[in-house]
Amino acid sequence: MAKEKPEASTEPASTEGPSYFERRARATADLLKEKGVLSADETRNVKHGHDHGHDDVFEQLHANNPIDTTEHEHTLFEKQMLAIGNLLREKGIISTDEVRRKIDENEGVSPHQGSRVVARAWTDPEYKKRLFEDGIAAAEELGVDMSTANQLIAVENSDDVHHVVVCTLCSCYPRQLLGQPPDWYKSTNYRTRVVVDPRRVLKEMGLELPEPVEVRVVDSTAETRYLVLPRRPEGTEGWSEEQLAGLVTRNSMVGCSNALTPMQKEMMAD
Repeated sequence: MAKEKPEASTEPASTEGPSYFERRARATADLLKEKGVLSADETRNVKHGHDHGHDDVFEQLHANNPIDTTEHEHTLFEKQMLAIGNLLREKGIISTDEVRRKIDENEGVSPHQGSRVVARAWTDPEYKKRLFEDGIAAAEELGVDMSTANQLIAVENSDDVHHVVVCTLCSCYPRQLLGQPPDWYKSTNYRTRVVVDPRRVLKEMGLELPEPVEVRVVDSTAETRYLVLPRRPEGTEGWSEEQLAGLVTRNSMVGCSNALTPMQKEMMAD
């Protein structure tokens, strides 16, 4: 099995709340408990950082799974976490996506927050207007905690214009609405190519747009995040907000796909 390059944290250091690697450790421990790999006591040790003299094990893991430190020098705890993650992925016990989803679950943040915003905008013209005027205030109307965001700009896809979001510098992303960014969003491949040839990149991701459609790339920054309002699927007249929210995917709110059609949603349920 090919060794997966460990992720580097793109989140700023903070003195408040758990760090990126602490959150990752807790999520990993929870997953291992759910899969029956660790007992409840062992899980607590991992989540609270009790080493119980196992430094030699961590050193061996690190030796067998070298860490790429080209971007920054990792602390011992970070090296341990990355080494353990590499080993677990190589053994097929957990995947990167599972860890990310567990972090989102633990923190109560997921793409569902953003899908609620989109569904409300689809059904309420006045809310949609407020969303375009002040994205943060509109999200907070639905109970989304946007206290750590500086600016949220909503852009709308139509039959004539399609927006796609990128962060050319790192991985700036509306985490409050969409959870953790996926690996492809953070990759150099996506960040560089989608700016130069967005139509080709979208096609490779499964979204082929008609030639007359204008593709606009919007670049997120540390100050400004974007939320794409995808086109409302046909055949959803009279649907409730909850039903509509079920058609809104993370990728559609980044502009890398359309919202699901009712038929696609039904097929997924089967």
